[in-house]
Amino acid sequence: MPLHRDAILLTPGPLTTSLRTKLAMLRDWGSWDSDFVAVTASVRKSLLEIVHGQESHVVVPLQGSGTFSVEAAVASVVPRDGHVLVLDNGAYCKRAANLSTLMGRRTTVIAFDDASPISVTALQTALQEDSSISHVVLIHCETGAGVLNPLQEVADICAQQGKGLIVDAMSSLGALPIDARSIRFDALIAASGKCLEGVPGMGFVYLRKEILASCRGNSQSLAMDLYDQYTYMEKTGQWRFTPPTHVVVALHEALTQFAQEGGQSARLLRYQTNFQTLVRGMAALGFQPFLPEAFQAPIIVTFHAPADPAYTFKKFYDAAKRHGFILYPGKLTQVETFRVGCIGAIGPVEMEQAVHAVALAMQDLGIVSGAPALD
Repeated sequence: MPLHRDAILLTPGPLTTSLRTKLAMLRDWGSWDSDFVAVTASVRKSLLEIVHGQESHVVVPLQGSGTFSVEAAVASVVPRDGHVLVLDNGAYCKRAANLSTLMGRRTTVIAFDDASPISVTALQTALQEDSSISHVVLIHCETGAGVLNPLQEVADICAQQGKGLIVDAMSSLGALPIDARSIRFDALIAASGKCLEGVPGMGFVYLRKEILASCRGNSQSLAMDLYDQYTYMEKTGQWRFTPPTHVVVALHEALTQFAQEGGQSARLLRYQTNFQTLVRGMAALGFQPFLPEAFQAPIIVTFHAPADPAYTFKKFYDAAKRHGFILYPGKLTQVETFRVGCIGAIGPVEMEQAVHAVALAMQDLGIVSGAPALD
C-alpha cells in the first residue's frame, strides 16, 4: 500500500472523505452547548434545502447507522395496525421487510429480479387488489446490485391511491435529484456517510409535515421515536440523548463543501464521470458489469467475478488493498460478483488509479483476464 495516503474506499459507505471533513472532527463539543445547537440547526436547514422541502417537510436526525433510521421511520410513520408493502429487488429491500416484520407491522413483499428495477405496474395491481395496504417502502438505489428504482413513478402511484410512501434514499440523496415539491413522500431516509461525503454514525429522516401528528405514539422504541426526537429538538434545539458530536460537525463541514462544489447536480456529474472512467477501464481488463447500463445508478457497480481459476475474492481484495484501494464484496447469491463504489471525495484521477490497482492485482495473482464465465 502507498505510504503517503490511506487506502481509498471504493465502497457504498463508509467512504473516502476530504481532509477538511476529517479536520472538522479534531475539536470536542458539548452536546448542550449553544455552539453545537447552532451546528445541529444548520445541518437540518441544509438537509431540507437539498430536497427543496422547507415548506412541506421537517428533518429529524438520529444517532446510528442508516438502518437505525430506516427502522425508526417505519416504526414512527406506520401505525401498529398498518400494512407495509415492500418492493423487493435486492438485499436492502429484504432488510426493510425484515425490520418491518420484527416491529410487528403486517408486511407483504413483492419480489422482483435483482437485475432490474421494480415494476410500477405490479405495484399498482397490488394496491388495487389489497386496500388494507397503508404504506409502501421503496429503496431508491438498491446497492445490492446497483439498480436505480423509479422513485417518481412510485410516488405518483402512491399519491393517487392515497398510500403513504417511505423511501430509503441512503445511497442516492445528494447525488440523484430528489425534489419534495414534485415527489410526494411521507418519509425519506438517508445518512451522513454516503453521497453527502460525511462520516458514518448519523442517519436522518425527512417527514411530511401533514403526517407529523399521526406519528405520535406509533413507535414501540424510546430511543428511535422520531416524533419524540422531533418535538424535543424543536423545543430545545438539542438531541434527546447523547449525539455523535464529531459525526455531526463532520457532516456540517461536508455540507459546506457540497454547496461549494455546486450541490446535487455537480456531485452527480462527478460521480457519473467516476462511473464512466471505472467501467471503461475495467472493460479494457475484461470485466463485465452485472447490470445493463439502463438500470445502473452511478453509485456502485457490480462486476461479474472473473472465470480465471486464479481468482478468489479474498486474494483479489487483499491484492487491490496492497495497491491502495478497498473493494467491496458482492451481495448477490445466484452469481459470484464483487462491487466497486463510485462515490466519496474522489474523482476520475482516483478512478483511473483504481483501475490500475486492479490491473496490478491481476498481475500479482496471475489472473489473465477479468472476463466472466460464458453462459
